Amino acid sequence: MEVAKKPLMGMNLLELKTVAKELGMPAFTGGQMAKWLYTQHITSIDEMTNLSKANREKLKAAYTIGCKKHIDAQYSKDGTIKYLFPTDDGKFVESVYIPDEDRATLCVSSQVGCKMACEFCMTGRQGFMAQLTAADILNQVYSLPERERLTNIVFMGQGEPLDNLDNVLRATTALTAPWGWAWSPKRITVSTVGLAKGLVRFLDESPCSLAISLHHPIAAERSKFMPAERAFSIED
Repeated sequence: MEVAKKPLMGMNLLELKTVAKELGMPAFTGGQMAKWLYTQHITSIDEMTNLSKANREKLKAAYTIGCKKHIDAQYSKDGTIKYLFPTDDGKFVESVYIPDEDRATLCVSSQVGCKMACEFCMTGRQGFMAQLTAADILNQVYSLPERERLTNIVFMGQGEPLDNLDNVLRATTALTAPWGWAWSPKRITVSTVGLAKGLVRFLDESPCSLAISLHHPIAAERSKFMPAERAFSIED
């Protein structure tokens, strides 16, 4: 049985250096891999031309880039495009590209389905199916045809980001770190229904913006639409 290869996308600089050392390469090769991934946006390990062919073969034996093209796209007359991307475990997730004059925003997903069961949300009605990996999250940006036009990213797609916080933080770190995409954190917003267990950690560990999905200012009314209100009140 063939062992599944691990995606390089989503790894931080230290992890990429560790991969290099474990395969018998100099540690600085990890920095070269980071540049190929997050600056050059390559789609195959063979494109890492400053690595020897022997080292590329070592990498290819155990790793992939982790990028996957969309398998479907729906176009709106206002320019909005909804893409369907495959995930590492064979499921599917949606992202929405939203152009608006000199701005272009990508709405990314953090889970397949959702546990929050908000009354107005189709994803919530589907129930929870899987967590997205950091590679799954980043691929929505990496493999977006309009990637070079993006000005903003919002975590407002399928799923509750703070319910998959480890992978969301790995993704936002890759998007904002100097070794990664080096985006300004001000360009990235993470939206949540208000999971208390993740709010403090997110504020402590991420410089990105945070948005609370309110939908109703009165707690009793909000709880009718958003069951999370009963566990994590908006007042708290």
